[in-house]
Amino acid sequence: MIEPVVKPTMYFIGVTTSKSSIMQIFPRWAEILGIDAQLVGYDAPLHAPAHVYQEIVEHIKGDPLVKGALVTTHKIDLVFATKHLFDEFDSYAALTQEVSSISKRTTISNHSKLIGHAKDPITSGLALQTFVPKSYWQNGAHVLCFGAGGAAVSISLYFASQLEKFDKPEKFIVTDISKERLEHLQHIHSQLETTMKLEYILNGDANRNDELMSTLPEGSLVINATGMGKDRPGSPINDTAHFPKNGLAWELNYRGELDFLKQARAQEDLGNLHIEDGWIYFLHGWTQVMAEIFDFQLTPELFRTLDNVAS
Repeated sequence: MIEPVVKPTMYFIGVTTSKSSIMQIFPRWAEILGIDAQLVGYDAPLHAPAHVYQEIVEHIKGDPLVKGALVTTHKIDLVFATKHLFDEFDSYAALTQEVSSISKRTTISNHSKLIGHAKDPITSGLALQTFVPKSYWQNGAHVLCFGAGGAAVSISLYFASQLEKFDKPEKFIVTDISKERLEHLQHIHSQLETTMKLEYILNGDANRNDELMSTLPEGSLVINATGMGKDRPGSPINDTAHFPKNGLAWELNYRGELDFLKQARAQEDLGNLHIEDGWIYFLHGWTQVMAEIFDFQLTPELFRTLDNVAS
């Protein structure tokens, strides 16, 4: 049983929360924002039993001092186990059946509503906009995303939502070792109207991933959304794989061994690559969720201040 908290609290639901930089950053941000609250990590194993998710969500809903939570890793499993406990989902959460943000709002009749948000399509778009120029995709480049989990869902939804032809890639290719994850992603995409071509490949062989990279057009974006290099060792590709010339490489992790990032950097000069890690994605993810939970306006100026402090 989770004990009641003694001061205003935001939870961080993950796997190894104590290792995250946010545990040192949050108190500094709270001071700048004038928020009198603590951040408490809640670690659960991957694909935990339903009662584990139910216990934490019931605690968040029932304890008046708990303001909400940011969810990583468990976004889909948590919704599957606790959907009945939420009063409302935003449009992305309803579409994807996952949540990255849990917040509470008081109604006119003084009841507390528990709301689930899927913020990742917004935060992934904000991160992409920092390193992908507008109309970049007129060069015919593709996206190859290793991993079909929550990050692949959010990034593909961001691109699919772009109305202008050159604000999205011609093709979005995703690979995964799980047939179920690929089918879940395909089901979400089936509900969209988009001109972007979508391809799903069931594969866990690094050699096959290398082959897929070798067929990409110049300038294409390659993403590691597998968790490899952080949650588990290794990389989805071999050291001998070739990134697309003049392309983009995005490692969604910002901590860990980061093997994929090292492989990209080894080809940075020769292939004229632009390389990004997951730091800006991390910052946008946290600041968007905190703005929702603590109900403040996140302006570009405020984000730059929070970025400087965190960096």
